[in-house]
Amino acid sequence: MAVPPIIGECLMWQGLILCAGLTLGGFTLAHLPGIRESGISPLVFSLLLGLVIGNLPVSGRLPQAGRGLQFATRWLLRGGIVLFGLSLTLQQILGLGPKVIMLDALVICTILTAGYWIGTRLLGLDRETALLTSAGSAICGAAAVLATETTIRSKPAATSMAVATVVLFGSLAMLVYPLLYPLTGMDEGLFGIYIGATVHEVAQVVAAGDAVGPQALANAVIVKLVRVMLLVPFLLVVGQWWLRHRQAEDDSEVGRGGLVIPWFAFGFLAMVIFNSIVVLPAALHQSLVMGGQIALAMAMAALGFETRLEKLKALGVRPMLLALILFLLLLIGGGWVTPWLMH
Repeated sequence: MAVPPIIGECLMWQGLILCAGLTLGGFTLAHLPGIRESGISPLVFSLLLGLVIGNLPVSGRLPQAGRGLQFATRWLLRGGIVLFGLSLTLQQILGLGPKVIMLDALVICTILTAGYWIGTRLLGLDRETALLTSAGSAICGAAAVLATETTIRSKPAATSMAVATVVLFGSLAMLVYPLLYPLTGMDEGLFGIYIGATVHEVAQVVAAGDAVGPQALANAVIVKLVRVMLLVPFLLVVGQWWLRHRQAEDDSEVGRGGLVIPWFAFGFLAMVIFNSIVVLPAALHQSLVMGGQIALAMAMAALGFETRLEKLKALGVRPMLLALILFLLLLIGGGWVTPWLMH
């Protein structure tokens, strides 16, 4: 029996209110003294709270939350990624010259290719987990995992595991890179480029760059935002590549009508261009950016709530092992290629 529209809307709002409550808790935890300085994003805490609450026995009493959770993981997720485009401008991207774009492109292509091959061939991971883990390491952490998830429509457990690896090794990077700086022989500006090209999350890049110095921080943020920008061509390529794989698995079901076009990626690009040519009032700009963060956090809370611990357990330690290998590739390979390419 079809659900009447009014009842359907009520059920959706129940799920959204649940996501909003988990998100509020995530932002509160992220801004507690002692935690705020760690640079861990509210998105992560929203995911963890959703994971905990979703696996409690009481969650079985909330079957009506499904419509709102689905809305959060589809539309709020895409809207948040679009608004994420207000975090950078074309001027920032072009400021450090074409070599930075080459460096970021090389890092992304290498990590994605190596990660997917190692994950599926050597570690025996499913394609979704290998791709999501590689995307999070290669591009921009949780935001890249979420954008890839909405393009390939992966399982919540694979998404949650990929986000967990980004948090773990990105947090480790915040500690390791400042300690590594005196040993590399790089000047502060060059080391900032190295940080921006190889550390996972934007917040983690800020924390690591700030620990080294102001010039390192400035360069790290710009290089990192170029990596974020490269999320758009990645999504376009991975959408078509994923479609071809599905066609190979089942020729009868997927035809030309199944073309995967991540329209939200174009929205992200449009926001970057808009932010480059239009100067919004500071309060409005900050509100829009915060709105995007809240939308992403609500999507993370919904993904966490829908993830069952037994499915995470079934994935085992192999995703973490893949993330460790990619972290070492970024740390060592990036430390070698950055001075070579930038000079």
